[in-house]
Amino acid sequence: MAERGPHRKALIGHRGAPAYAPEHTLYSYDLALQQGADAVEQDLHVTKDGVLVCLHDLTLERTTDVRNVFPTRGRDVLLEGRLARHWFVHDFTADEIQQLDAGSWFGPRFAGCRIPTFQEVVECVGERAALCVELKDPEIHEAMGVDLLSLFATALRRSGLDRPRSGVLPLTVQSFHEPTMRRAAAMFEQPLHLVLLIEPADAHRWSDRDDFEAVAEFATGIGPGKAMIEGRPDLVRWAHEAGLRVTPWTFRASEPGRFASVRAEMAYYLSALDVDAVITDNPDQFPRELSQHS
Repeated sequence: MAERGPHRKALIGHRGAPAYAPEHTLYSYDLALQQGADAVEQDLHVTKDGVLVCLHDLTLERTTDVRNVFPTRGRDVLLEGRLARHWFVHDFTADEIQQLDAGSWFGPRFAGCRIPTFQEVVECVGERAALCVELKDPEIHEAMGVDLLSLFATALRRSGLDRPRSGVLPLTVQSFHEPTMRRAAAMFEQPLHLVLLIEPADAHRWSDRDDFEAVAEFATGIGPGKAMIEGRPDLVRWAHEAGLRVTPWTFRASEPGRFASVRAEMAYYLSALDVDAVITDNPDQFPRELSQHS
């Protein structure tokens, strides 16, 4: 069974502070830290030449001007049930991706923001906070002959992030892909947090304590979609009894659900449901008074 760490309520900036700045840019990460984030979250993909970059999507068109810069490089593919033209991250080198504007879509003041490499984010965040890294679609990368986890492990060792840092929360590695998280458990030693992410649609698979005990064999936490646990607080209790931290996602001021504000929503999850951390687009709305409860 995993050993649950000190019950510190933590704030994780989802892709930085994307309510206020273009997601997954150095500007967004820095703003999240200014707003008090204990950690900032990155989604990792791999370029054609094997460089780790921070971007949520498999494709570039939603958050960059890739259509204008490389108009002939898109491919017509069936993605999520729809046939459309897409510009995939893995079809471009890191140098080519650096030519893209990843900020103008959010507003003119952010024109010129770039997609950062993982190394650039490591250097930007430094000792100010922890990193919360999601390995995106490792099974898709594997089908292309790319071992995302091994590339990430090499980057960690190169940066010294596989060792504890005084005053900073341990680095978190997370994925929806359970086989990857099992490999990570064998590859990394503590003090990393290993978190299995869970879609609310899979809630039916989590029916009793034994399910969480099984996860605790290779992980230190779970990251369920928040809808999964509001109506089933036993899930948090069972996870804690198994030694697992619970970090639900994603809290947004634009979608506070039945709550008056995202601050009230986060407070409810942290206090009434006793989750250990929240991932939010609005780090400035975090109820800081709850962050040190034990």
